[in-house]
Amino acid sequence: MTAVGAVDGAVAGRSARGIVELVFRARELSLVVALTALVLVTTAVNPNFLSGQGVKDIFLNTSILALLAVGQSLVVITRNIDLSVGSVVGLVAFCTGKFLAADPGGRGVVVALVLGITIGAVCGLVNGLLVSFLRVPALVVTLGTLYVIQGLDHYIAHGQQINAVNLPPALLHLGNEGVLGVPYLPIITVVVMLATGYYLRSYPSGRDFYAIGSSPEAARLAGVPVRRRILAAYLFSGALAGLAGVLWLARFGTVVADSARGWELLVVSAVVVGGVAIVGGVGTVYGAALGAMLLTTIGSALVVLKVNSFWQQALTGALLLLAITVDRVLAVRVTRLLRRRNARHGA
Repeated sequence: MTAVGAVDGAVAGRSARGIVELVFRARELSLVVALTALVLVTTAVNPNFLSGQGVKDIFLNTSILALLAVGQSLVVITRNIDLSVGSVVGLVAFCTGKFLAADPGGRGVVVALVLGITIGAVCGLVNGLLVSFLRVPALVVTLGTLYVIQGLDHYIAHGQQINAVNLPPALLHLGNEGVLGVPYLPIITVVVMLATGYYLRSYPSGRDFYAIGSSPEAARLAGVPVRRRILAAYLFSGALAGLAGVLWLARFGTVVADSARGWELLVVSAVVVGGVAIVGGVGTVYGAALGAMLLTTIGSALVVLKVNSFWQQALTGALLLLAITVDRVLAVRVTRLLRRRNARHGA
C-alpha cells in the first residue's frame, strides 16, 4: 500500500506540474497575441511603424534585453535573482571600448568578445559563490555587487567617454549590419536562446535547475548538486551580461560609465512577464525573450504614438504586478490541487 501510495502521489505531482506548464504555455501564447495586437493597432495609427527600418530597430533594441533575459531566466528558475546584470553591461561596454580604443586597428571583434564574456563571467562567479556556497540571500548579494560594479565602472571611466570613431569598424559592423537583411544581433540572441532552451529541456543537468526551483530540499535529497547548479546559473548569467556589454558597445558606439543603468529591473520584468515564475521552478527562455520583445515593442509604439515616456514605465510596472499576481494565484491553486489529490489517494 505504501508503494502504491507513493506511485499515486508521484503521478499526482506530475499531473499538477503538467497543469502548471500548460498554464505558463498559455501565458506565452497570450504574449504573442498581445504583441500582435499591439503591432496591428500601432500600424493602423502610423503605417511607418512596420517599415523596414522600424522592424529592424525593434529587433536590434530587443536583442540585448532578450539576451540578458535568457541568462536571468536560469537564475530565476532556481528561485534566485541577479540585480547586477545592468551594471555588468555598463562595466563591460566601457572597459572593452577603452581596450579597443587604445589600438583600434590591431584588436578585433573576437578579442573584444572574449574580454567582455570573461569580465561578465568573473562578476557572475562572485555572485554565485556568495549565493550558493556562503548562502547569502541573492537579493542582498546582487544588490551589493550592483553598486560595487557601478563604483568600479565610474572609477575606471574618470568621466571619460568612448566614441564610435575610436572603435574598430568591424565591431560597429557587428552591431549595425547583418546577413541577407537580418541584423547580426538578433541572430546571436536567437542562437543563444535556442541552445539554452534545448539544454534545459533535453539534458538531466538542465532539468536540475527546475528541480531546484521547485524544491531545493527535495532536489538535494534526490542527489542534485544544488550549489554547483546555482553557481552555474550565475556564471551563465554573468557571461551573457558580458556578451551583452560588447554588443551594447557595438550597437551604440558611444558609451559612458553608466551605460545600461537601471536595466536590471527591466530584465527582471521581461523574465517575469514572459512566464518565468518569480518563485522558481517554472518558465522557459523562449517566454523570457517574448517578454523582452513585448516590453521593447511597447516602448517603440509609445514613441510612434507620441505618448509620454512615463507611460512606458507605468505599463512595465503594471505588467510586472500582473505577472506576479498570476504566479501567486497559480501557485495557490496548484497547492490546493495537490492537497486534494493526496487526501483522495491517502483515503
